Amino acid sequence: MSGTANPHKISERITIEAPGTHARASFNGETVAESDNALVLLENGYQPRVYFPQADVRMNLLSRTDNETHCPFKGDAAYWTLTAGGETLENAAWAYLEPLPEITVIAGHLSFADAVKVES
Repeated sequence: MSGTANPHKISERITIEAPGTHARASFNGETVAESDNALVLLENGYQPRVYFPQADVRMNLLSRTDNETHCPFKGDAAYWTLTAGGETLENAAWAYLEPLPEITVIAGHLSFADAVKVES
């Protein structure tokens, strides 16, 4: 998932890199996102997260929830519930709709919870 030649260091805590290969997210056997333009966010203390451009996410499978969280390094996250392959997963996707200025590269991108299989 990582190892590209051009990582972009946001801070001592966060690095963003393109996965260098095609990325795909699936849930219950159904593709929910597929992109050649996904980003990989590497944050100290957390597993790498693939962020898919919203244009490459099947938004018709998602419905916005009232859940919101705050990250001091990225900003406020909004969440979506995913329904695919006959199953529903609450708060399965999130995005930083207005990320902090130093990490605006993730604006317009969504990431998925661990129950969603992401391959790159």
